[in-house]
Amino acid sequence: MGSPIVLAYSGGLDTSFLVPWLTEHEHRPIITVTVDTGGIDAAASATLAERSRALGALAHRQVDARADYFEQVLRFLIMGNVRRGQLYPLCVGAERVMQAQTIARMARELGSDTVAHGCTAAGNDQVRFEVALRTLAPDLKVLAPVRDQAFRREDAKYSVNRGLWGVTIGGQETLTSAGSIPDDAWILTRDAFTRLRAPERHTLSFREGRPAALDGKADTPVGIIEALEALAAPFGIGRGIHLGDTIIGTKGRVAFEAPAAEVLLTAHRELEKLVLSGRQQRIKELVAQPYGDLVHEGQLLDPVCRDIEALLVSSQQRVTGDVHLVLQTGNVFIAGVESPWSLMAASRGVYGEAAGEWSASDALGFSRIVALPGVFHARAGQEAAAGAEE
Repeated sequence: MGSPIVLAYSGGLDTSFLVPWLTEHEHRPIITVTVDTGGIDAAASATLAERSRALGALAHRQVDARADYFEQVLRFLIMGNVRRGQLYPLCVGAERVMQAQTIARMARELGSDTVAHGCTAAGNDQVRFEVALRTLAPDLKVLAPVRDQAFRREDAKYSVNRGLWGVTIGGQETLTSAGSIPDDAWILTRDAFTRLRAPERHTLSFREGRPAALDGKADTPVGIIEALEALAAPFGIGRGIHLGDTIIGTKGRVAFEAPAAEVLLTAHRELEKLVLSGRQQRIKELVAQPYGDLVHEGQLLDPVCRDIEALLVSSQQRVTGDVHLVLQTGNVFIAGVESPWSLMAASRGVYGEAAGEWSASDALGFSRIVALPGVFHARAGQEAAAGAEE
């Protein structure tokens, strides 16, 4: 038998089927690799290893990539307040390049020249995986039997993908645009709207745009994300259904649950409003949306992403402070924000109440000057109309 094939392994039906299929058709041993970018607890980890061995894999590896996932992807999604379609926080899909990167590295370490994945021809992940793999390791052979052999199977009732940034759920209902999935199909937020909870108050702290502490307790970004998911999910925060454009150009629809992402993005945005100038915010918005598109399309390795990330990091130098949250059924309410870099506190004026670094006559003159473009436009129209009548 030749060198092993490294299979990106989720433990689902498709990748589980591929262990014996590849063994039989490629006549090579299979090593399954699970890249943990969140959502895999100890029990799930043990199940993955047992299932891999039972299916005949030579060995199984699990790589904890949660911290790398945050550093390479999620921190920039937070800094850019990135949501696709003004709604979806890229819960699942953003990690695929990270996973492909790890699979390529494992292939090198294991002496393999071939990797495999279980993506179909209909989804986005095939593009994300293969663009990344061909960019990182063009010499590796990439096998995708489920897609290339056009295998068909009876669809599971619901397809669930889970990671550090949230959960996506696809089912019969999401194949059209008409309705929602039933309440018992939700994973994190099930019963949130039938078992109401009293609101909870929390304080989320950022340091230079990175989550740094929760309720005054310092923690790693991964620890804070996981804690926020546990806190916010029972309130149904971050539940939605996203309808948008797929990489291959069709319209697609998916249900998602992103409690931690919803809290972090909402809180970060409000803190930025306190410490960034209006121009800084507008320029950030111009690049954040294209950045999200590139991440969604599996183009994270494109050098333009490094350029955008450099701007995002620069913009976060003063995004430090505390955001006071109220978690309540269906939403997170921002009760207040505080920062040593507050532009609001830096002014001696009080909005709507008292002038500060300017006088009443300054305000009058300013208003007159600001009005000039409109005055000129109206005057030009009047003169043109008068000339036409002559």
